[in-house]
Amino acid sequence: MTPPTRPPGQLDRLRDPSEKTLAVLLLTPAFLLLALIVAYPIAKLIWNSFHDLRLSGGTGSVKFMGWQNYVDVFNDKDFWNAAKNTLLITLITVPGALVVGLGLAMLANLPFKRRWPVRLALLLPWALPLSFAGLIFAWFFHTEYGVVNDVVRRFGGGAFSDGQTMWLLTPRYAFAAICLTIVWKTSSFMALILLAGLQMIPHSLYEAAEIDGASKWQQFCQVTIPMLMPSIIVALIFRTITALQTFDIPYTMTKGGPGNATETLAMLIHKTTIDYLDVGYGSTLAVFMFLMSMCVTAVYLKRIGNES
Repeated sequence: MTPPTRPPGQLDRLRDPSEKTLAVLLLTPAFLLLALIVAYPIAKLIWNSFHDLRLSGGTGSVKFMGWQNYVDVFNDKDFWNAAKNTLLITLITVPGALVVGLGLAMLANLPFKRRWPVRLALLLPWALPLSFAGLIFAWFFHTEYGVVNDVVRRFGGGAFSDGQTMWLLTPRYAFAAICLTIVWKTSSFMALILLAGLQMIPHSLYEAAEIDGASKWQQFCQVTIPMLMPSIIVALIFRTITALQTFDIPYTMTKGGPGNATETLAMLIHKTTIDYLDVGYGSTLAVFMFLMSMCVTAVYLKRIGNES
């Protein structure tokens, strides 16, 4: 008579794990790492936003404020100005970088004998540090010795023919210069993602469309764009989130000026926490920026889910 089999214990499951147990064991370190570097900082940020945490007094005293910091944010004119500037930069630079990046990606995808110079040109703006790009374009748009004013002075430019336009000291010109710099800096990133998507499109689709009598524009609209849409959405997700967190280029070009005409939400958070040492209110502003990023990501993910 064979002895009755006992149910497998916890030790037996670890020795010979099932697929579910093995998945849990393999994913546990990743979850712990994410909790350490993502979940805890976000929880700490939210906790700080409900407190009056100022470091300027030297004591670092903490006082529970409830929802008062959030009420103050809604009544803060600087917040609404920074949020408006951030959204405008996002709405201008993200589509601009997408259009320029798509053109660069299609140029790099042409059947050149030697493609590496074109692709190297795509890598250089992306590899350039953001603050360095801001300093370069701040020099371009400098009133006295900038390249832009020098070119305008030499060739004439209508209302700008005197070559003394104060690009970074006039609100609308400074905002336009910042957007132009961001588009130049980020379009190469978009181009690299779109170039990878273009190379995944089978050439047989273009041959079939050409046999059916489709023009180049029709091939672009009916073959390239639909097949490239997953890459476009991925590029838009990364570019939009980084646009909402824009800091380096406006800070190095104008430091938010003139006045606060080009101040972004990230710059306001930096000024509140670093310059004014108000960690509690700065954390509240950071929570709003985090919520903006999550809302944008949710919209894109919903779009991806609908397409799937």
